[in-house]
Order: sequence, then structure tokens, then C-alpha cells
Amino acid sequence: MVHVLSSRLLLRPTDPERTRTFYGQTLGLAVHREFGTGTERGTVYFLGGGFLEVSGRSDAPPSPGLQLWLQVQDAGAAHRELAAAGAEVLRPPVKEPWGLVEMWIADPDGVRICVVEVPEDHPMRYRPGI
Repeated sequence: MVHVLSSRLLLRPTDPERTRTFYGQTLGLAVHREFGTGTERGTVYFLGGGFLEVSGRSDAPPSPGLQLWLQVQDAGAAHRELAAAGAEVLRPPVKEPWGLVEMWIADPDGVRICVVEVPEDHPMRYRPGI
């Protein structure tokens, strides 16, 4: 069995500077580290329990099936902040039948990002008897 010590998602955007601006300024993700120089440098962002690395360049946007899931404390507050920062909001926060509050945004290459709030009483947080 492989013992995984760390992980990260590698994103090869069509426009690295535009994508770094989105993840670093619009979303406000903190930088874990940077490497290389100039416009082709790599930037690794903290992503909760993992990392998102924006590096290199691609001639085509990432696969349409690629999606990110970002848990936040308050989806309504995140919606207001992200909309004010110019993020493309695909759908405002909605409480789903499965109990999570989800909103959807997109990065500059169209990568869909689910910004999710786990309510206090949701089974992902609430465990009776524990």
C-alpha cells in the first residue's frame, strides 16, 4: 500500500498570470510557495487539507470534468465577497437536498468550483454519541 504524505492538484492554465490573479486575489488563497521566475513561475496555494499548484501553461483549458470543492464557514458571506471581487458566479448558494449549502463559481479557464458550507447539524459535522 502507498503511504501518501502530501498531495496537490496540478493546474496548467491557458493564461498563468490571469489564473494566479484569480486564485491569489479573487479567491484570496494563501501562497504556500513559489518557484521559478517570470510569467511562467509556479505558485502553490494552500487549499485546506491540500494544495493547488498553478504552473506551466496549456494550449487548451483543463478537462471539462475537472472541478474543485472548497469548504467555507459561511457560503452566503463567501458569495458576497466573491461576487464583489469579480468572480464568475455560476449559481448563488442553495441548500441542496443532501443538506449542504453549495454555490458554484468558475475560474478564468472555466474550471467549476463548488464553494460549500457544511451546516452545524449536517452528518458530516454532527455525530451523536461521539
